[in-house]
Amino acid sequence: MDHPQVTIKRGLGCPDFTVDPRRLRRGLFDNGYHELPVTSEHGVAVDGLPPNQKDPFDRIPIAQSIVEGITLLTVDDLVARYSRPVRRL
Repeated sequence: MDHPQVTIKRGLGCPDFTVDPRRLRRGLFDNGYHELPVTSEHGVAVDGLPPNQKDPFDRIPIAQSIVEGITLLTVDDLVARYSRPVRRL
């Protein structure tokens, strides 16, 4: 999950987003993760996705995973409806 999504959903009071986004970001960097910027190519790829999920905060990482050739790990049932490159945990 990207940092802005955690921050926004935490700000909305979503009960499953209680993590401090600053601590999450630091922890990810400390463990060797890197940020993946959102590019116009990712934005264009969103247009080609089936309408399994309407939330743009979920559709962008799906498009990024397709464009970048990486696997998106999720616990979200709606996001998991996309086949490759999404994998449900």
